[in-house]
Amino acid sequence: MKKEHVEQIQNVIEAAKGKDIKNIFFVACGGSMAALSLGEYFVTKDTSMASFVYTSNEFIHRAPKALGENSLVILRSHSGTTPETVDAATYAREQGALTVAISMDVESALCKESEYTVHYNYKDGSDAIDGEIGVYYTLLFKLLNLLTGEEKFLRGVDQLSKIDQLIESNQAKYKDVADAFGKKYKRDKVIYTMASGAYIHHAYSFTSCLLMEMLWIHSNAIHSGEYFHGPFEVTDYDVPFLMVVGEGPSTPLDQRALDFVTKYSEKVEVVNVKEFDYTGVDEDLKEYFGPALAGPVLRLYADGLAEHTGHPLSVRRYMWKMEY
Repeated sequence: MKKEHVEQIQNVIEAAKGKDIKNIFFVACGGSMAALSLGEYFVTKDTSMASFVYTSNEFIHRAPKALGENSLVILRSHSGTTPETVDAATYAREQGALTVAISMDVESALCKESEYTVHYNYKDGSDAIDGEIGVYYTLLFKLLNLLTGEEKFLRGVDQLSKIDQLIESNQAKYKDVADAFGKKYKRDKVIYTMASGAYIHHAYSFTSCLLMEMLWIHSNAIHSGEYFHGPFEVTDYDVPFLMVVGEGPSTPLDQRALDFVTKYSEKVEVVNVKEFDYTGVDEDLKEYFGPALAGPVLRLYADGLAEHTGHPLSVRRYMWKMEY
């Protein structure tokens, strides 16, 4: 990892050490919020620290009472220009919180509005370790180490050096499967996604940002644990589901949903995170690396749909084109 990224992350950790942090807020919109949600999952799973995820505009309007000088607020915007997230940074600072911006542009409004910046490289030929996955995971592992004192998170930082090879090997493993998915479902107007635990944010992101935003395909992200509390009534032989079976404590929820949906639908596709290549990753860290690898793998499924529908992922009807 580049020295500048290491220093930025360490500055955040030192700042957190210097404050009596009582809670952590993860604040962003869309895909950025989905990416940050992973932090809330592991903070609440592995520590006694209170943690929350907010979409930026609601963060401001709800004005959570827990927000204050003992809060750490981590915000993310890819461009650093998302107005709601910039405003959220302003609001958090006004409440005395420690604010950290994650963005590809250190000169962006979000970075200027926040006390600390964690920058990642994007499409400049850099390795993934200096991209959004490597940088965010390094920050998260170091934060978890600070909160728990567990050395496994420092091993996690070291093993992130393998993230490029792991992404490459897993994408190679799923490339043909994802292309076949695109060919098979190119005429379907509705595709549901299902996951739980650390992977529900992937289902949300795939649904909202890839299927709905980029491909204009109707969808809904269903939590595996909630599938039997209403959503399973839409299941039929010709209804497509993309199921993420995770690596971690909530895997039984996914398996239960998978066992049912495959009985009644002939259109179930599965991404089994347990089958990923984890070469060089310790057994007790697989559940942390799984989500880092699932995103790049799921992206291939969207690429497959784009290829076979002839609908480029870059096409928009409204976004960036009009007032909203």
